[in-house]
Amino acid sequence: MIAILKYKAGNIKSVANALDRLGEHYFLAEKPNELESARAVIFPGVGHAGAAMESLKEKGIDEWLKNTEKMVLGICVGMQLMFESSVEGNTQGLGVIPGVLKKFDEKEAKVPHMGWNNINKDSDHPLLKGISTKQYLYFVHSYYAPVSEHTIATCNYINDFTAAVAKDNFMGVQFHPEKSGSVGSMVLQNFLDVVYSPEKIKAE
Repeated sequence: MIAILKYKAGNIKSVANALDRLGEHYFLAEKPNELESARAVIFPGVGHAGAAMESLKEKGIDEWLKNTEKMVLGICVGMQLMFESSVEGNTQGLGVIPGVLKKFDEKEAKVPHMGWNNINKDSDHPLLKGISTKQYLYFVHSYYAPVSEHTIATCNYINDFTAAVAKDNFMGVQFHPEKSGSVGSMVLQNFLDVVYSPEKIKAE
């Protein structure tokens, strides 16, 4: 069963509703031992990166996330916290993915980047199976992750940034799949397919 990480910065309700629509069983988890019983973890997040990280530390979840071998999908701030750090409040992240998040230049365009935008795939990672550049996903963020070797999709707003990332058992998306209609549902279903069909994914 999938665990949705419950902490102060998680947008749990919309993620839970999205899994309901897919017919996926899940439970809310806020302690390391609860997460240990899950098949995989969805790590949502909204708001300030520093406050979100502090909430993880209070619950002892930060160390669990750093060391788990379970599949983890970070969404928005959840994805951002997988990186080494963010200039937002000089926040130290989990460090499971290299890179430092920066803020969009407010002199160039309105910040936050909010609304629908398309992505360009940089790999054939199964998380983005069936997603094309013609389809749009919903973004709300002021800080962005740089493009790196672990980027599997980019988006452009002021500059190119990482829209989706994958390294080992960690995957993350800057957009909100739970708020992105049928396209977002495809991304969540792809994650579930990765979780429940590891042999098939590795074979690809």
